[in-house]
This record gives sequence, C-alpha cells and structure tokens, in this order.
Amino acid sequence: MKILENIALAPLTTLGIGGRARWFVEAASEAEIAEACAWARERGVPLFVLGGGSNVLVADKGFDGLALHVALQGVELEGDLLCAAAGCLWDDCVLRATEAGLAGVECLAGIPGTVGGTPVQNVGAYGQEVASAIESVRAFDRVAQEFVAFANAECGFAYRRSRFNTTDRGRYVVTRVDYRLLRGGEPTLVYADLKAHFSEWKKTPSLAEVAEAVRGIRQSKGMLLVEGDADCRSAGSFFKNPSVAPDVAERVRRIAAESGVAVRMFPAEGGLVKIPAAWLIEQAGFKKGYTLGAAGISSRHTLALVNRGRATAEEILALAGKIRAAVEQRFGIRLVMEPEMVGF
Repeated sequence: MKILENIALAPLTTLGIGGRARWFVEAASEAEIAEACAWARERGVPLFVLGGGSNVLVADKGFDGLALHVALQGVELEGDLLCAAAGCLWDDCVLRATEAGLAGVECLAGIPGTVGGTPVQNVGAYGQEVASAIESVRAFDRVAQEFVAFANAECGFAYRRSRFNTTDRGRYVVTRVDYRLLRGGEPTLVYADLKAHFSEWKKTPSLAEVAEAVRGIRQSKGMLLVEGDADCRSAGSFFKNPSVAPDVAERVRRIAAESGVAVRMFPAEGGLVKIPAAWLIEQAGFKKGYTLGAAGISSRHTLALVNRGRATAEEILALAGKIRAAVEQRFGIRLVMEPEMVGF
C-alpha cells in the first residue's frame, strides 16, 4: 500500500470541484482496504471512501484526512448471479448483464460511478432500484476490523437509502456486490419516458435496447457523461424527490391549481406521496440554464447543478441553498441534497 500526499480530488469527481486530500491511497485489493483503514485508525485520521466520484461535493479547502479510492476490479457471471468488485464501473456491469440476457438492471444504464456506490445510495432510475436485484453486499467493517457480508434484507434499503448511508454511515467499506438477476426476463417498461420511446414498437424491446434507450434519454437530459458536454459536470440529481404526507401533497395540488399548472404525483412507501423535485424547483422560479456565478442548473435537467467552468463548492452550495429556500417558501417542503459532502 502506497500513501500519497496532497492529491487533488477535483479530477476524481464528476463535478470537477474541490481541494486536495491530505493523504490518498488507491486500494486494489481487500487487504489494502483493511490496511488503509488500520493506517487511518492508528493515527486518528478521518477517512473518506471514494468510488467513481459521481455523487460527491468536495469542499474547496479539500479533505484533511485519508481519501481511500476503492479500485477493486473483477466481474463474474454465475448463472443468473452477477458478482462485481466495488471498483468496477457500474455501466459496464449493466452492459454485461443485458448482453447476457439478464433482466433487473437494464433501466439503470448510463448511471455514472462504480459498483460500490450502488448499495450505499440504493441507486435507482426509470422504474428500477438496485435494491430489487442485490442479493448480498460484502464490506469491511471499520469497527470490528473484519470483512462481513449482508443479505438484502439486512441492508435497510429504502428510497435512496440504506444502512450504509444512514444508521451505519461511514462504518463499512463496500468491496463486492452480488446481483440476482432474471435470465430471459422481460425489460421493465414503467417509466413515462421509456413508454413513450417504445410506444410505436410492434415488439417488446430487448434488454440491450432498453438499456441503450435509457442511455439516450439520460444524454438528452445531460445525465450521461460525455466528454466536452458542460451539462455533464454535475453530481447527477442534486436533490431527492421528496415523499410527503397526503395533506402536504394536497396543499401542493391546491397551489398548482391556483397557478393553472398540473403536477404529477406518485405513491411512495408508508402511505406517503412522492413529488418530483424538478417540478417543485421549476415552480419556485428556477428554469433550466439558470446560473449563479460559475455554478448553474443544467440546461437540460432542472435537478442537476453543474460546474460551468470554474465553479467552487461554495458557489454550488449557494445555488442549492437559494433553490431550497425558494421551494420551502412556496410549498413548505424542504428539499434534501443527495450528494455526499466531503471536507465541510
């Protein structure tokens, strides 16, 4: 294991923002992960686990601790079980699954980042969540100092949540995820954009065709990493879609009706109602392409806050704060930011 010093973190994130890590290590094996965690523990140094850098905002001052970059590689297919090391690119795994005729993750194509982040955030899009496919998660327990495995039911999955980013936040370093998929299964076609895309097709699209359609839709919204595309310099969706009580949803409906606009709502867990955060943001007065300094809202997707060139973390947070305040003032709903904040 080689510990480096004063390594720039911005190039390792999709936002391209942030200062340097005081220490940095790239771990290519489970042994190196255990060693890095021991190094940080023995010195009383904070530890930050970095995967694909697609869901983080690093402070301008950087991170005064050890940034552990998980770089474990390797994907295996065992029947309908796809086993992937945490450092593998997620979209490569989706491609592998769809080419093998395995259903269950085709709508999650084009999502940036690595396998290790998928159970942490319970990654979801276009009608699917990884929670429905994950069979087990292997991780290093920084408290017990040993490797452990969690079955799906032990992961505490909910909308954009798991035990790994809530009750046990920071305790575990994911090293491998096993996904139980369905060989020969039909693609999931429940999301409106996907239904519209295939509305005139005479046959059911293949898993690979659905995955490719998802990538195209994501690119049209600036949510696919494409070199030279300014709208891609984001952390994906910056805010979670809020799930609110029925009375709050009814209040939002009344406000929308008074303004002569329609709002789509969806049932959520626990009898709650999910409201699209993008709609709330737009109705609060923020349009695609809005800018504040070098930070801005994507010209193609209201949920993505982007780095227009040399934006700072403070500029991104200032824009996020302005959006949250306006939404709360108009609708009484406080948006929750999705990216992990590092070094603040």
